Amino acid sequence: MKRTEQQEALFIDYLESCKKLIAKVARVYSRDAEEQKDLMQDIVLQLWKAFPNYDNTYAVSTWTYRIALNTSISHLRKVTTRSAVQAGKYSEGEIMQVEAETTDENLEHLYRAIDLLKPVDKAIVVLQLEGCGNKEIAEVMGLSASNISTRKLRIKEELKTHFETTK
Repeated sequence: MKRTEQQEALFIDYLESCKKLIAKVARVYSRDAEEQKDLMQDIVLQLWKAFPNYDNTYAVSTWTYRIALNTSISHLRKVTTRSAVQAGKYSEGEIMQVEAETTDENLEHLYRAIDLLKPVDKAIVVLQLEGCGNKEIAEVMGLSASNISTRKLRIKEELKTHFETTK
């Protein structure tokens, strides 16, 4: 399908408004800067493909999160499978690796803890950190609000345990 200049301009404006959201999601689901760039490109491509079919009954942020998170989870599965084939299993040292350019130790510690979560739980944490309520998270994730509430309690306990054992 050929896009008009007006559609392209609308997409570019839309992309400008959500670039921080895309970067945050990519940061949570990828390990290094190059992988983050690849993931952000994948997300933008999926958004571009889906843009003509945007259903305005959903908030644009909900729609964007859903595509970004689904793309990220698929990307993570591909990377995990590729890495497992190339190097066996991940060692804990690889999972806990800290990037040299990071300056905020607390933020990096949080990202390392989030990296240990299951892909769906990561998505819930990202949405929670963005200020989304259970209802909006449920809408994005395709789950019930009560399921989100239960998962958030489990995630909180898992993160609490992680932080207590890494003090």
